[in-house]
Amino acid sequence: MNRILGVLVLCAASAGCAVSTQQEVQMGQQYSTQVNADLPIVTDAAVQQYINTLGNSIAKLTSRGDLDWHFFVVNTDVVNAFALPGGYIYVNRGVIERADKMDELAGVMGHEIGHVVKRHSVKQMQQQQGANVGIALTCVLTHVCDSQASQAAIQVGGAAVFAKFSRQDEKEADEEGFKNVIRAGISPKGMVTFFQKLLAEQSTEPSAVDAWFSDHPLTQDRIADIQRLIDAKDPAILRTLAEDSKSFHDFKDRVHALPPGPKPKTAAP
Repeated sequence: MNRILGVLVLCAASAGCAVSTQQEVQMGQQYSTQVNADLPIVTDAAVQQYINTLGNSIAKLTSRGDLDWHFFVVNTDVVNAFALPGGYIYVNRGVIERADKMDELAGVMGHEIGHVVKRHSVKQMQQQQGANVGIALTCVLTHVCDSQASQAAIQVGGAAVFAKFSRQDEKEADEEGFKNVIRAGISPKGMVTFFQKLLAEQSTEPSAVDAWFSDHPLTQDRIADIQRLIDAKDPAILRTLAEDSKSFHDFKDRVHALPPGPKPKTAAP
């Protein structure tokens, strides 16, 4: 598998080699195996069922609904979420515990699904000539790791390829996320309220949301862009869209009751 992945990474880094859907999925499977082995993935059956039910209700209605989508909750209070190639979406516990309504969590997931729909990870790989995207991947994506050695590996290896998208990529993912949640019958207003919440928290307690702002360039302009999309939508349609549900609050309570995740790793002395 490592040999296959190496070929795919070299292929993706070559301007003359297009990455097929099958190759993208193979890469996603490989990286997901690494992430799941290294991170505190929540294994509670009820939590897994809800996050996959909500995620698939959004993802299966996109133009890439034929992918075998997978959704995971990471047991860390770091506020972040990320997407791997081929339909692997991860949401940190810190996001869930800050979401007051179902549409806020759905907005975050719709955005990450949008990155996969637009194949932003593949585009990043094609722009990173020869980058070893596997080095310290989980440290970059989740900020669970906190060591100089990891950071050095990240800088050398270019592992941030799956985490740090351009402002244009973020804008496209916002637009896709907006369409994704509406298509699933969910209000897009949660995207605005959740982003506003993060901006407010950044001004009062920036360390709590540093990971999110590091990986997701977030400005008031992005929020205004989403609000313009909402304002252009027929209010009669918006009124039919779900904003909250009892099942979301049952899920959130279940996540909140989980034992705390492990503390960030530090470099050995």
